[in-house]
Amino acid sequence: MSRNDSRKRATQPTPLPTTRRRTASQAGGEVPHTPRTPLVLASGSPRRRDLLAEIGARFEIVVRPIDERCRPDEAPPAYARRMAMEKAQAARGAWPGAWLLAADTVVEIDGHILGKPENQAVARHMLSRLSGRGHRVLTAVTLVGPDETVHLDEVVTSHVRFRRIDAHEIEAYVATGEPLDKAGAYAVQGLGGRFVESVEGSFSSVVGLPMEVVRAALADHDLLDV
Repeated sequence: MSRNDSRKRATQPTPLPTTRRRTASQAGGEVPHTPRTPLVLASGSPRRRDLLAEIGARFEIVVRPIDERCRPDEAPPAYARRMAMEKAQAARGAWPGAWLLAADTVVEIDGHILGKPENQAVARHMLSRLSGRGHRVLTAVTLVGPDETVHLDEVVTSHVRFRRIDAHEIEAYVATGEPLDKAGAYAVQGLGGRFVESVEGSFSSVVGLPMEVVRAALADHDLLDV
C-alpha cells in the first residue's frame, strides 16, 4: 500500500453508528393515544361492576344517595327510568365532563314494585309472593355524555318464573343474607337462582345491567377497550 493510499484512507471520516427509532409496539409498550374521556358507573352494585368489566370497559365508580321512594301512581317502568337518571345526575358533581352510566332494577308483580327488603320479615313475604308465579324484572339504563346529552335511556323487561318454594327453603335462603340488598329479595346469579324456573329476555338485565344495549352504546362512543 502506497503512502498516498494510506493518507487517503486515514483522512476518510469514520461512519457514525446508525440509530433506529423504535415504535412503541416494537419497544413492547403501548402506542400513545389521546386520553379518553372518563366513564363513570353511578352504582355501587358489584354485579353491575363485574358485568361492565367483562366487556372491556374502564370506569370509575361514584355513588351518591338519592331519594328512592316511589311517587304515587308511578308505573314501574317510569320509576326505574327516573331512578337511573337521578343516579346519573347525582354523580355528575363528582365527575364533571365525564360519561355517566347508571341503571336501576325493579321487580314487579301484579302491578306492584318489589324493592329491596327492609328486613328479613319483608324478604320472606316477597319470596312467598313470588313462589310458583311469574313476575317482571325491569332494568332502566341511562348513558349521559359529557355535554349532558342523553345517548341511552331505555327500559329492558325480562320475564322470570319461580318454581314453588316452601317455607323451609325461604327461611334457609333469608338466613344467608343474600336477599337483603336485592330487588325482589333474590339474586338470580346467586343462591336465589335455585328458585328460578325460567327467564325470558335478557338474563344480564335480571342481574342488573342489560349488556346487549349497554355494549352497543359504549362501543358507539369508543368507550370500550376491546
